[in-house]
Parts: sequence; structure tokens; C-alpha cells
Amino acid sequence: MEEKKYNKLIAILSIAIPLVVAALFGIKIPNVEPLSFLPPIYATVNGLTAVLLILAVWAVKNGKAKLHEKLMKTCIGLSTAFLVMYVAYHMTSDSTPFGGEGWIRYVYYFVLITHILLSIVIIPLVLVTFVRALSKRFDKHKKIARITFPIWLYVAITGVVVYLMISPYYM
Repeated sequence: MEEKKYNKLIAILSIAIPLVVAALFGIKIPNVEPLSFLPPIYATVNGLTAVLLILAVWAVKNGKAKLHEKLMKTCIGLSTAFLVMYVAYHMTSDSTPFGGEGWIRYVYYFVLITHILLSIVIIPLVLVTFVRALSKRFDKHKKIARITFPIWLYVAITGVVVYLMISPYYM
């Protein structure tokens, strides 16, 4: 697989996904029951992604390349599922305002903002890392994976933290 032929697609997806999510976030489907059951599910998906990312790093460090590959493909699938559920929830439900006061409010918004910004940054990083692995460019894959892994792990973990912090305020 020629890595360069995917760069344009990676660039398009890296721009299109955040724009589409932002656009869909602002659209409410009329006369539809809110999908209020989704937040704990997609928070669990984020938590599972974090666990599988750690297992995938363990697998590759212990010479279990096939297991690593399967775990990473699962993580990509879980992240995609999260995104679909997140958008579906926000297209059927109003956003929940954070009700905390004092210093916890600053903590919440710091975690939320860094989570959102890094969730945008992680898209091209995951795609480039994945393509380099598929291209069997493991030297380059390993280099970028060292950047991708901690950011993706942070996004997955903070997704759970944001849910736990906002969940008392769901209606």
C-alpha cells in the first residue's frame, strides 16, 4: 500500500469529520424521542477504548503484533461508534449545562476544552499512524504512534471524566 496516496484522504477526513460533527451538533431532529440512554454507553465505549489502547501497547511491546493490530482496529471501530452515538444524542437532546460551582467548574471546563481540542487533533494522527502500519512502514509507524498513543488515551479517558462530571446534571 502506497502511503502517499492516502494523505489527501486523511487531510479531507481530518477537516470534514470535525466540521460535520459541529454542523450536526447544531441540528435537532424534530419530534424524536431524546436518546438519553446514550451518554453512559458512549462513556463506557471511551473507557473501553482507553483500556484496549493500553493493552495494544502491551501487546506490541511483548511481540504480539497480530493482537496489537486487532486491538488497534477495535479501538478505531469503538471511536467511530462513539462518534456516531455522540452525534445521535446531540441531534435528539439539548446540551446539558454543567451545574458545578467554584473551582470544580474550572476543572470541568479545562478537561472539556482539552478533550474537544485533542479529539480534533487525534483524527489525523490516528489515520496517519494506521496507514503507516498498513503500509508496513513500522519505523515511521512507531515514531508517530509515540505521539498518537498518549493523546488518544487522554481523549478516551477525559471522555469518561467529562461524562462523570456532567452526569449528575442530566435531566
